[in-house]
Amino acid sequence: MPRLAQELSDAAVRRLKWGRVQSGSNKGAPCTKLHAVGGVGGLYLYCAPPAPGNTTFARSWILKTPIGKDRPELGLGPYPEVTLSMARQKAREFKEQIRQGIDPRVTRKALASALAAEQAKAVTFRTVADRFIVKKSKELKTVKQVQKLTAHLETYAYPILGKLQVSDIERADIIKMLTPIWETKTETATRVRVTVERILDMAGAEGLRNGDNPARWRGNLDLSLPLPGKVSKVKHLAAMPVDEVPPFMSELAAKDSTGAMALRFAILTAARSGEIRGAMWSEIDFKAKVWTIPCERMKGGRDHKVPLCREAVDLLKSLPRDHDSNLIFVSPTGKMLSNMTLTKVLKDMGHQVTQHGFRATFRTWAQEHTTYPEEVCELALAHVNSDATRVAYARSELIDKRRKLMADWERFCREGLPATAKMKSIRGRIGCQC
Repeated sequence: MPRLAQELSDAAVRRLKWGRVQSGSNKGAPCTKLHAVGGVGGLYLYCAPPAPGNTTFARSWILKTPIGKDRPELGLGPYPEVTLSMARQKAREFKEQIRQGIDPRVTRKALASALAAEQAKAVTFRTVADRFIVKKSKELKTVKQVQKLTAHLETYAYPILGKLQVSDIERADIIKMLTPIWETKTETATRVRVTVERILDMAGAEGLRNGDNPARWRGNLDLSLPLPGKVSKVKHLAAMPVDEVPPFMSELAAKDSTGAMALRFAILTAARSGEIRGAMWSEIDFKAKVWTIPCERMKGGRDHKVPLCREAVDLLKSLPRDHDSNLIFVSPTGKMLSNMTLTKVLKDMGHQVTQHGFRATFRTWAQEHTTYPEEVCELALAHVNSDATRVAYARSELIDKRRKLMADWERFCREGLPATAKMKSIRGRIGCQC
């Protein structure tokens, strides 16, 4: 029977320190040492010497006891955080488990895994949503889309779901989030629902929640909420009648504010507000008279070439160049124009229409007052249909034909004259569409 170590007191344990090498070339050098403290067989205090230049040293409890054929060292925690009495109590509990055929190492790992699993599930909806936004930012085509996704979550989802553990979100929470906006902001509410559904799907895939997705529509929310198409009607952005464009453009040309010139350039190019406000000098090829908008700023996610009419080129050349910024249209603060700048110009001029509505006006003019093929007009608006024919046309972007279209649009905006081009439809002339 092994000899039991003397049972040390608290005061004696506090005095225990590291050891010294007893022999060899390193004799006298500091080294670690195990001190048997008694009270429980195999219980030791591990003492390590301090690091060079330090006065404190590490001490921790170790239990050496057979487990089957092994004689492992079981850590019981640091001293003095774990006191002598606590270490003896833990050592006794471990030994009792071993006598019952239980390996404390296995039990400890199981408890640690269960704790980690519970901690993982204690993740809030907002935490998962943040990861979802990072993921989607690599998939979405423009920065504006990412900003819109984030704004929807901030405004509509986070106030209800943000602080809830993602594992605890129930159908009632989704109904509470959607009900206030379902009939008044139906399109937005629908988008929010889809986004939340995907975030919860992501949480499920990561093992953070179990069961059905409470944001699912079919067979779930459709039983409580009216169909989106029954409670909302598509609202088209207000557009200016075609015959009012020439006098309006004449009035607009007399204004020299940055917003007015940006609006004028937008109308002449039939571009979107974001494309205009983010336009860079580096995107303009004055020699070719082409504005190339990079894919990351395009709704369609692909580069778009805009043939510039004479008036658009002259307008650009008349603008001052801010060499500290690559932006063409710069706000008084030196930043990009706000998304309300062009709308404000229109309101100040007494028109209840939108800048985006001029794209519809352009399309109406092209359809009703010219013979340009639909493909040419759609490409001018950067509308590339998935139809194989239009995709084939889009390869060349029909720059020359679109240049004539935009020149006629410029002439109409200035003089109100009918388009002169008499192009026959080029539909059906495509060869290989591979």
